[in-house]
Amino acid sequence: MQTFDFTPLYRTLVGFDRVADMIEEAAKNEPTQQGFPPYNVVQLGDDEYRIELATAGFGEDDLSIEVREGVLIVTGRKKEGDETRQFLHRGIAQRSFERRFQLADYVLVKSAVIEDGMLQIDLRRELPEAMKPRSIKIGKTHALPTRKDKQKKLLK
Repeated sequence: MQTFDFTPLYRTLVGFDRVADMIEEAAKNEPTQQGFPPYNVVQLGDDEYRIELATAGFGEDDLSIEVREGVLIVTGRKKEGDETRQFLHRGIAQRSFERRFQLADYVLVKSAVIEDGMLQIDLRRELPEAMKPRSIKIGKTHALPTRKDKQKKLLK
């Protein structure tokens, strides 16, 4: 079983340790996949990520990408055809696969392209307006009403 060191991810994603935990858990919970197809998770910016899957031998028609209940599911199904070639050695795996990635809150799939045998899925974390940080302007102090002020108002 392959182990990954997520220490750099923990250092750069302060407060988002959950993302790294989910990726680590997903890697641990796939003993039947035996690491096929291999993949990378790349951080492109503060809120942008890319998942790269090595999908040599698979075309656009053989792959499907779906997001369901916060889980990104990538499936590869090689169509069975009449194989006229006789292989002496078959080293390029073309077996069917399914990879699942748990997406963190507010992470959306933006695009997917396949190029040179690599499937690239771009993700972006988009916080709702209410959750985005906002600046609070600091103004001059204003005195809170005192007891005398309240009494003056009542007498008027």
